[in-house]
Amino acid sequence: MSDFDVKEKRFEEDIENYLIHHGGYTKGNPKKFNRESGLDEDTFVEFIKTSQPKKWNRYVKIYAENSEKQIIERFKREVKTTNLLNVMRHGFMDRGIKFYPIFWKPETSLNETTQIQYDANILHCTRQLHYSVHNENSIDIVLFVNGIPVVSIELKCQFTGQDTTNAINQYKFDRAGKDTIFAFKGRVLVHFAVDLTNVYMTTRLEGAHTYFLPFNQGSNGAGKVGGKGNPVNPDGYDTAYLWERVLSKDSLMEILQKYMHLQQEYDKNGNLVKETMIFPRYHQLDVVTKLLEDVKKNGSGKSYLIQHSAGSGKSNSIAWLAHRLTGLHDYEDNKIFQSVIIVTDRRVLDSQLQSTVYQFDHVEGVVKKVDKNSGQLRDAINDGVGIIITTLQKFPVIYKEVDSANKRFAIIIDEAHSSQTGDAAKKLKRALADTEEILKEYAEMEDEDERNRKDDEDKLLDELAAQGMHKNLSFFAFTATPKGKTLQLFGQKDAEGIYRPFHIYSMRQAIEEHFILDVLQNYMTYKMYYKIAKIIEDNPEFDTTAGSKAIINYETLHPHNISQKTAIMLEHFMNVTRHKIGGRAKAMVVTPSRLHAVRYVQEFKRQIKEKGLNDLEVLVAFSGEVKDNDDVFTEEGMNKDKEGKTIKEKALPETFHTDDYGILVVAEKYQTGFDEPLLHTMFVDKKLSGVKAVQTLSRLNRTTRGKVDTFVLDFVNSAEDIKASFEPFYEETVLLEETDPNVVYDMKNTLDDFRVYQKSEVDKFADIFYQSENQSAGDLGKLQGQLRPAVDRYEVLEVEKQDIFKSTLASFNRVYAYITQVCRLFDKDIHRFSIYSKFLYTMLPKGHGGEKINIDDKVLLEYYKLEKDFEGPIELESTEGGYTPISGDSGHREPKKDPLTVIIDKINEKYGTHFTEMDKVLVQMENDYANQEKWQSYAKNNDRATFMLLFEKDFPNMAADRYEQNDQFFRKLFDDPDMMKQVMETVGSVLYERLKKKYIFDPKSGVIEEATPETYVEDTYLTKK
Repeated sequence: MSDFDVKEKRFEEDIENYLIHHGGYTKGNPKKFNRESGLDEDTFVEFIKTSQPKKWNRYVKIYAENSEKQIIERFKREVKTTNLLNVMRHGFMDRGIKFYPIFWKPETSLNETTQIQYDANILHCTRQLHYSVHNENSIDIVLFVNGIPVVSIELKCQFTGQDTTNAINQYKFDRAGKDTIFAFKGRVLVHFAVDLTNVYMTTRLEGAHTYFLPFNQGSNGAGKVGGKGNPVNPDGYDTAYLWERVLSKDSLMEILQKYMHLQQEYDKNGNLVKETMIFPRYHQLDVVTKLLEDVKKNGSGKSYLIQHSAGSGKSNSIAWLAHRLTGLHDYEDNKIFQSVIIVTDRRVLDSQLQSTVYQFDHVEGVVKKVDKNSGQLRDAINDGVGIIITTLQKFPVIYKEVDSANKRFAIIIDEAHSSQTGDAAKKLKRALADTEEILKEYAEMEDEDERNRKDDEDKLLDELAAQGMHKNLSFFAFTATPKGKTLQLFGQKDAEGIYRPFHIYSMRQAIEEHFILDVLQNYMTYKMYYKIAKIIEDNPEFDTTAGSKAIINYETLHPHNISQKTAIMLEHFMNVTRHKIGGRAKAMVVTPSRLHAVRYVQEFKRQIKEKGLNDLEVLVAFSGEVKDNDDVFTEEGMNKDKEGKTIKEKALPETFHTDDYGILVVAEKYQTGFDEPLLHTMFVDKKLSGVKAVQTLSRLNRTTRGKVDTFVLDFVNSAEDIKASFEPFYEETVLLEETDPNVVYDMKNTLDDFRVYQKSEVDKFADIFYQSENQSAGDLGKLQGQLRPAVDRYEVLEVEKQDIFKSTLASFNRVYAYITQVCRLFDKDIHRFSIYSKFLYTMLPKGHGGEKINIDDKVLLEYYKLEKDFEGPIELESTEGGYTPISGDSGHREPKKDPLTVIIDKINEKYGTHFTEMDKVLVQMENDYANQEKWQSYAKNNDRATFMLLFEKDFPNMAADRYEQNDQFFRKLFDDPDMMKQVMETVGSVLYERLKKKYIFDPKSGVIEEATPETYVEDTYLTKK
């Protein structure tokens, strides 16, 4: 065994050996390298002479014996004024002659000349390259293309006691950027640190500040579920994929031509502030390569779901995929797609794509952003623009005007969630689907000659034909959190009937590779205990659910609750958050309703002022107007800068990013798609579950220099709830079995049983809706007239039946829209009914149990206590489970009435605990004051300052009166002036707020429960333990 070679040199030889015999390289001679120019000048000149002989002959006539020296100087100057990538892609000019330092691989094999030019490239693998004019240091391996160094590799071998850490330190401290070969964007474009098990890479050497990224496949291989690292390779080195799949000739040339790009960031005045050379991460390279291979093999008409975690670089993956799909040809050299359409709501993606794609092609007009109107989208599609960026909302307007016959489209969906199962998504398919084939198929099924088809059925048949999947449309859906519906729409079905993503880069891998932070590492939950008492003689009955909501609402909006929680949040912000990320960290407060957001902001501002925290500002985000008693609030009305100027809604994200603002209070806004790397802390005062919980808390996971952790303080959800929400998305999300399309018939049968509508009414409605002539005056009225009888019958049903009918109708509408995205039913009758049911739903009177409940004058908050419940990391585990299919059951709630006392008892049982003297006293004192008319009138007629003066004068007397009841507590209070001051301020402030505001609970506002459109047809996730 003694002669077994475990040295680094052997590792080096093996890589060189592979690249020379299998990778398209020849052995390079380190002595031919010019350390000053950073080039192998002989090879560079040789390539120009042999690949572009006619141009070279013209050149020699101009420069004679200086030609070789001159062409190198010209190349160096051009690289210096632009960058190496640019010159490699677009060539350089000298006295009217254009030279190309590289020839790229052609898209098709039709042109023989381009293939000969590509074969003329000279790739060298050079070992132990001495690169510096200052010393004799050498790099283990450098890869050259036509004499230009493009890749450097430092190798380490664990058997000699060293690994990638040593290689990284070598790059940081011994490889100075001063040497020409290391000039950023001038010579070597990517540097790899490699050992037997791991690979790291960087594109810029900045001494100690150099940042290396992992370039590993993942512990189970790329695109599969796993963590960091690489799988064991039974045939050789675990890191062999680097030289076998990434650095071999065709692959490296493709990366240089079609992936690498220089990302530039500018400030408001157009000055360049940051440049980053982007080299794809391994999973990005892998997903684009695998998607292209699959499309090349199978053609258009398939759907692909890509489950890539936050922090996976989705924007770049989408840009690369879009660019590659536009030029993709099949094995017979036919172009596959006419246009690539990217459906997104992100503004960032657009600017990023424009610059990225322009760098590859240098052609204007390849990317078209549809930002004005739908006509712009129609023209872009009809004109065959290469890449079109649009929102889903633009499609409903143009679906009749697009000429999609014999054209194929690739549709990339950014953040594919449930929006893909709605109406707009149907219209997208109707606009782009080539339906001729399907209509032929339908005609054959119906045994009728196409020519004899009745005109008034054309529209109906067009809609039916647009259902299901289409041969001319390929969908590429990217998301970190797929729902069950998304999986059935875009996932791949395996042998067991389980739907899975096509490619995975899991949350687990992203966390382990440090591309995102683990937002569950520092989690703290508080439990809120309180007791409510009834203060009126009689005992009115309320709808149980609405009554409970009203009481919970009363409690959560109670100034005492808002004040206590704000104090905890503020204290935490000042003690912890403030000192993170070099003093720049920020916090977000997630509230359960817009009214809560308004009250929280007011309380934050009050406490900030009271504590004299002049350098802390709070912003709020919510939509529309909020009424609080007689005041009306809007987001822009509440957000003012230091000069008192309004902060516009669009300017809020960048304003929040500045150092003046530390806290953002939100209500149903900025909980998805909001990227603020300085966000460190989240205060949650809202019920969160499933996808919503993952998306909301993931606002914290973005990394930035100096950000090492995050923190969540949760007043509402338990650690168990949050764990259950995150686990489905930690590794791979699957759908256990598909939804049976026949559930729509089950639902329709349930609806038929109510006898609310008659078949003749449905038929007449559909006849008017699908008539072949243009709509005439009065048709709209006739349409409504066909719905009236059903509405009348609905109104005489018992309340319970109304409830079931309405919720089943809503379910039917949603499930039908979803099912017809997945498969084609070819059922005219149920399609006609689906149009009728959609309109009928809009005509039904708005829900019952809508009585407004005024609870403020009937109950009282008697005790209140906040207690820390959990602190520490929430550890996620792999789960065996998945989404279950939708059933056709009708969903409803049996309305139930309970007396107020029963409702109060239920709530106290749920939220009550053992209260201490302190918990009781503060609330009792506040209640004593609140019951006196004198104090009610003081609050109504004075500002806060005057009220507090009166209160502070009276408080010691009041406290003395209570002395006997709570001996111990009050002795402490009178002995400690600070405590006296604090108690006085707390009770006084809360009291003032409380007496100023009364709130009537409106069940329609649904503030406590999460009210989402999916309430009826929620995706059910089943965990197998």
